[in-house]
Amino acid sequence: MRLELFDFPVSRIMLANEFRYDEGLLVVDEDKIKKLVLEDPRIREVSLALAYPGEKVRITGIRDIVEPRVKVQGNGQIFPGVLSPVIGVGTGRTHRLSGMALVAAAEYEGTIRAGTAVERSAILDMWGPGAEASRFSSLVNLVLSLRLAEGLFEFEAHTAIQRAEFAVAKRLAETTIGATAAREEILDLTITKPNLPKVILVQGYITSSHSPHPGISYYGLPIRDSLATFIHPNELADGAVTKNTTRGVGYFPVVWDWQNHPLVQGLYRQHSRELNFAGLILERIRFETHHGKEVISTNTARLAAALEASGALITWLGSGNAFVDIMLTVRVCESLGIKTTLVTYEYGGKDGVDSPLLFYTSEADAVVSTGSRDRHLELPPAESVLGAYEQIRILSYPGAPLVSARNPLTLDARDMIIGGVDNWGRQSWTCKAY
Repeated sequence: MRLELFDFPVSRIMLANEFRYDEGLLVVDEDKIKKLVLEDPRIREVSLALAYPGEKVRITGIRDIVEPRVKVQGNGQIFPGVLSPVIGVGTGRTHRLSGMALVAAAEYEGTIRAGTAVERSAILDMWGPGAEASRFSSLVNLVLSLRLAEGLFEFEAHTAIQRAEFAVAKRLAETTIGATAAREEILDLTITKPNLPKVILVQGYITSSHSPHPGISYYGLPIRDSLATFIHPNELADGAVTKNTTRGVGYFPVVWDWQNHPLVQGLYRQHSRELNFAGLILERIRFETHHGKEVISTNTARLAAALEASGALITWLGSGNAFVDIMLTVRVCESLGIKTTLVTYEYGGKDGVDSPLLFYTSEADAVVSTGSRDRHLELPPAESVLGAYEQIRILSYPGAPLVSARNPLTLDARDMIIGGVDNWGRQSWTCKAY
């Protein structure tokens, strides 16, 4: 599979009455975007706003973030199974609008009031300590704010938000058709070099099979109960993996992260130079019994062995006991002679003195930290607020008090900041000793 990824950088966005891309300027027809979104009767209101790096702007109600892309050659279309039929993607030519993001914010209260399936939204500061904590504050952000119809069940709300954001993202990217790209990247694993180690990426993903949406979808199909699955990394670039849009949480990657997976990008850069990138294994984690965890770790490791991998880069998303599944995967891979490196964020508590990881095995002797989830943050007052809410809840339990989104905020952890947890090591962090 060969995918040509053409890059069209965006440094400025203008809301006007036409669609156009011109050397870093993206012109957006605001009225046509609203009309496109309001075709769905489940969406009552829609608005657009711009947020630039450094502005004292706080965005609220964030459910997802996506990079605008469109396929111009090859099979299928962007976001298969959601916007288009289920046709295999990852080949041909895709255009991307880099340096910007479409931020999907939605006012939605949900019908589930507590537990792991309760709706949650996140915030993003474009300046100050909050900006330092999130990769998305460095992008030019087009904020798509939605107000959903009352009484929607969770999966209905998810579908409405997702289809709106993806349709808008695709329409924005269509402005590049006929334009000259600034850069071109070729994603092709067919050219390999003999005698280099074959390395697989194992991507663990937490699911909640009992919830209206389990958390992750592949070609628009929510994954509930599954053993390890091999996919081509090019499929990520074309939007084949997506998320539940009723839950915006700092430790749960958004669609933009899947489109721009830093470990996939890093392995591609080293492909046929220092290693041969063998592809991607999706590993469903958070089995509720130890038996289930043993089965999935064994299944994943044996699939990696069947692909003749001599090394595995292992990472995950989620929290809680799902980390046990990942550590057991490290153990079984090592027992099969597959050398592993684990990429993970840490816990450690507010003061950094607690255990950084939830579970250990002695075989995990090569671990790369991507920073801490638990560090508290003091956010200064905002000059303006964009997005779905003027008032927000710092805590997610039922009946938690509302506070003004313009106020200074104290966060005990980074869960509420979209991109506040660096799952896969895109950002650069500094470790300080006190």
